[in-house]
Amino acid sequence: MRIGSIVLPVLAILSALSTGGRAQESIPYVDDRSDGAALVRSLYNAINRKEYARAYGYFGDAKPVGEFKAFADGYAKTEAVEVRIGEVTTEGAAGSIYAAVPVAIKSVEQEGRIRFFSGCYVARIINPSLQVPPFTPYQIETARLDEAEGPIEKAIPGVCNAP
Repeated sequence: MRIGSIVLPVLAILSALSTGGRAQESIPYVDDRSDGAALVRSLYNAINRKEYARAYGYFGDAKPVGEFKAFADGYAKTEAVEVRIGEVTTEGAAGSIYAAVPVAIKSVEQEGRIRFFSGCYVARIINPSLQVPPFTPYQIETARLDEAEGPIEKAIPGVCNAP
């Protein structure tokens, strides 16, 4: 058995794990689905922590972001994201509560590239008093982001509309 041929791959794996671990350790875990804005903040918390399965899980059954692999691969070059939330509007319709969440995103990619995005998330919860177990908290129903000009403060759209 050649120890040298085993040590390098093991060190590479440990290095990759410790990098992800540092991102998770330095950013507090947030999972709050109590309203639309909190849900979107939790989404970007998961992305910053590189917890893509958790981020993907915030989307409803329709999965407006496509399959998980494509979703996770979309963040392959992302080092960090910052989210700013505008004025959230809420309305009820057909036993559901919808929250339209306007956002501006600052994305810092590998090699220092900075990009800005602007758009809207629409989160939905079935009226909690009408639910039976298992309880389903707010989920993201639609997501629409377009590349925008910075700075982030100027990229927040006005009001978004719920369906």
